[in-house]
Amino acid sequence: MATQKGVWNLQQVRDKQLQSLWDYSSTLNNLYAWGQNDGGELAQNNRTKYSSPVQIPGTTWVGMPIDGSTNDGTTWAAVKTDGTLWAWGKNDDGELGQNDVNRRSSPVQIPGTTWSEVQNAREANMAIKTDGTLWTWGKNEEGQNGVNNRTSYSSPVQIPGTTWDKISCGSRNAAATKTDGTLWWWGENTAGQVGDNSKTSRSSPVQIPGTTWSRPISAEGWSFGVKTDGTLWVWGYNQFGNLGVNSKTNYSSPVQIPGTTWSSVFGKFSGQLHYTTAIKTDGTLWSWGYNENSGGNLGLNDKTNRSSPTQVPGTTWKYVTGSDYQTHATKTDGTLWSWGKNQYGQLGVNNTTAYSSPVQVGSDTAWSYVGSGKGYTLALKML
Repeated sequence: MATQKGVWNLQQVRDKQLQSLWDYSSTLNNLYAWGQNDGGELAQNNRTKYSSPVQIPGTTWVGMPIDGSTNDGTTWAAVKTDGTLWAWGKNDDGELGQNDVNRRSSPVQIPGTTWSEVQNAREANMAIKTDGTLWTWGKNEEGQNGVNNRTSYSSPVQIPGTTWDKISCGSRNAAATKTDGTLWWWGENTAGQVGDNSKTSRSSPVQIPGTTWSRPISAEGWSFGVKTDGTLWVWGYNQFGNLGVNSKTNYSSPVQIPGTTWSSVFGKFSGQLHYTTAIKTDGTLWSWGYNENSGGNLGLNDKTNRSSPTQVPGTTWKYVTGSDYQTHATKTDGTLWSWGKNQYGQLGVNNTTAYSSPVQVGSDTAWSYVGSGKGYTLALKML
């Protein structure tokens, strides 16, 4: 693929992101969606639910939100190879970035051609450009837009700085690392999820101690970050043991989950609604937290809560994500697996049956990345 001067160099992005989303950037992708569709979140130009994958038009999709942040909303966004950014779905708070509040059931372009990474949250979105600038838009009642106010925006506004590297936004929270390895957090802080040893909400980024952070994950009331040494750190809300430290105590500063082989690669962690999943460097998949819903979202063939990491069978897991008590993961052989709630067909297995253990989505072996929202799922398939 030829480099587009002034836009981005896919090889350079791949090197920079360290086997992240851009692992497959040299290969074009189809984008598929399934599940709930009341807000047009499946981009099919209709409101029809689908229990099996259906293709979104286009073959140049390369980037979408799959870092595991809690996206329990009905908006989606994705990047194409030309650096354009597209969004669709619910838009009650301007989260589509179109300077209006009109819903869209087909992709619409957000202005600009130098976008490199995007993340979705419940009612707000955030994206980075190739120049290292960070932009945000949507609902801002807790200061989650990070621009030192609580004004909602229906078009992208810039968060100060030009060295932003990796981003994550969850439910009324957002976070980012910079190229110097520092970690920054902002938004709601009622359970200490900002990690600055307080419970004061922040409308501007505040730094979390340390300079070796690899990637942040902002979840539903709690947070975690991976360091370059493979250690995993958590803080915030912990009622269901979702922090994985064998307690139900909230923490307002980072505490370590035992181990040094937690992968720092993009898409290896997912903090959903009161539960967490994570992949280690040996390809094993671990889950913990809330598991009492109808589906058994921890993938352990039961509905028992866990306050410490418990292994999901298998050793070839590659990427994992989830939302609203549904979980999805790919393996190194390109297969896609789902488990948990399935009332809208969001597991993609052509039914609405809940599963408490992983079930394979179709027979394809070209799936690369998967992401999910509130009752729906999207995934990239390599051509």
